Parts: sequence; C-alpha cells; structure tokens
Amino acid sequence: MKKLFSIITTLAIIAITPWQQAQAAYKFSQFRARPPIHIFGTAKNTPAGLSPQTIKQAYNLPTTGGHGTIAIIGAYDDKTIESDLGVFSKQFGLPACTTANGCFEKHLMSAGTGTNSGWALESSLDVEWSHAIAPNAKILLVAAKTPSGPNLLAAIDYARNRADVVAVSMSWGGNESSDETTLDSHFTSNHKVAFFASSGDSGYGVSWPASAPNVVAVGGTSLALSSTGTLRAETAWSGSGGGVSAYEAESTWQKNYSIPKANGHRAVPDVSYDADPASGFSVYKTTGKSKSNWYVLGGTSAGAPQWAAIHALGLSALPTNLYSDKASAANGKYFRDIVSGSNGGCLYFCDARRRYDYVTGLGSPLTTKF
Repeated sequence: MKKLFSIITTLAIIAITPWQQAQAAYKFSQFRARPPIHIFGTAKNTPAGLSPQTIKQAYNLPTTGGHGTIAIIGAYDDKTIESDLGVFSKQFGLPACTTANGCFEKHLMSAGTGTNSGWALESSLDVEWSHAIAPNAKILLVAAKTPSGPNLLAAIDYARNRADVVAVSMSWGGNESSDETTLDSHFTSNHKVAFFASSGDSGYGVSWPASAPNVVAVGGTSLALSSTGTLRAETAWSGSGGGVSAYEAESTWQKNYSIPKANGHRAVPDVSYDADPASGFSVYKTTGKSKSNWYVLGGTSAGAPQWAAIHALGLSALPTNLYSDKASAANGKYFRDIVSGSNGGCLYFCDARRRYDYVTGLGSPLTTKF
C-alpha cells in the first residue's frame, strides 16, 4: 500500500509541476495585450450595425453631453483615425471632433510608432463610440509603441496624470500574473479619474487589467432588438469574461456588497454592456482604396470606451458608487439586472442571475448618474 501511494504521489507531482512552474515563471514583464474584438460578417459600403441612436435608446442615455477628456489607451499608430472619426460623425449627425477644434488629440508614446490593422480597428471602435455616447467630451487617443505590459502602463500613466482626463478606457487584456498586485497604483489619480477595462471574450476566466481592484471591469451581453430597434431582451453573452482573480484581493466596495463565493478575492466583472457581434456596432475604418469600410464589431472591447463615456456624461460611474447604488432599494433605476444566459459550463460562476453574477456583474446601465 505504501509503495502504491508513493507511485500515485510521484505521478501527481510529475503531472502538476510543469503547470505550476509555468504559472510561477510568468511575470508581468511577459504580458502582451490582446484586443477582444470580433468582426461580424464582411465590410460594407454603408453602416449595418447598431447606430448611436439605437444604443442610447436601449440604455436610456442622453443624446448629447459630456465633460472633460476620455483617454483611449491603445497600441500602434492608427494613421487615419481622425478622418475615420469624421466620416462616422457625419454619418450619425454627431458634432465634428477634430484636432483643429480641440476635440480630438492623438498622442504617440514613441516617435516612429508602426501600424497594426487589428489594433487600428480597435482604436476606431473605441474613439468613434466614446464620441457617440459623450459627444461634448474631448477624446485623447494614447498609442503605446507595442502592446507589451510596460509600454501600455506608460501610456496609462501619461493619461492618468493629465488634469483634463476624467476617464481612461482599456479595451484589451491578457493573462493575470503573480506580480500584478504591485501595479495597482497605476489605476489611481489625484483627480478622480475612472478606469474601465474589457473583461475578455473567451468566456469564463479573468484577465488583467480588468482584475485590478480600482478598474471597472466591463462584461458582455447580447441585445435582442425589434425591427424598429426597440429592445426586446438583454441576456448574458457567451463570450463574456468573468470569475475570481487568482491574485487580487476583494475591494472594500465589493466586500460591503457581499458578493457570494468571492472568498476575499476580486470578483470580475463589475458591470456589463452589449458585446455580442450579432448585435454589434457600426464602425468606420479606412482600408486602402476600398469603399467597403463599414464594419460591424462586437466584443467586450466595445463596452469599456462606452462606459468611460457614460462616466464623462455624469462623472459618477466610480466603483464605490456602482456597488452602493446596486445595493440600494432603488437599484432598478441604475442597472438592468441580467438574469439569463451563461459564459460556460461552470455552473454558479458561469450563469447570470439576480443581483451580482460573474458573467454580467451588477448589470447594464440605465442612467449616467450613479
């Protein structure tokens, strides 16, 4: 019996040790972000996805408004972003947002930054839709030289230290690392900046920086609309990232809310927003000489910049406020509680339910005042 136990123990060590070693060896210095973005169908000559009017109706958002500057953190240089934003704005009757009128600014963290088509499409989604939701706010696109962890942190630091910035949007993510808790101070500021990050598009599982305690992690939903654009139902999207962080501790506001099964760890996501590519957003992106430049895009990367814009509208979408409002007797005026749908087969942690859940968080927005 002792010999059999010894053999079983040895086999278990052989099976587990490589994974443990890989996890222990993975550090933030190896982090490389991925933008959680999905193209639905093929590019077209005219918009085929949701319009700003439709999404504002679904989430009870105003037609105009916005304060301060929304900082979009991306990677690589999108050389046509300003002209693409111009086409998008004209198409949907939004005010012009240009460098000349002071509404738009692109800041390259490093001179001579190269281009990348995937990240350029992400930048177009983030810039165009943050402008659509908060058309009176300014937009700052901060482009890191590459999507490495250190380069993206430098871009975040640039944005959070600017006095005009009220919200920072990070539509990207990657694996958690054992040293990520040492980076939490990068998501603080001296002037109440709100930070927003996509929770990921691979279903159950937690990514960074969504797992940072002071970041509002945005999960994903699916919108079912009538032929006239009226909302019929909103359910959890199967791709929405979520779960319990392996390294980050539970924040004070989550503890006060008493999230079930968190066991003292950071629960993800905090809130949700439309992310299903099938109910995706109209985005304009120049692609050479093609006339088919209108895309339908989905993914949780769409929610982070739009929640950042919601904060720019009301200046109150801070983590402390979100959990306090959801815990109140009037929570139904702040959030649409998503109670159906799932992002995997892990039962409790993968199913939407009343109040907080690990797929859609507190729910989707119904106001700009939290």
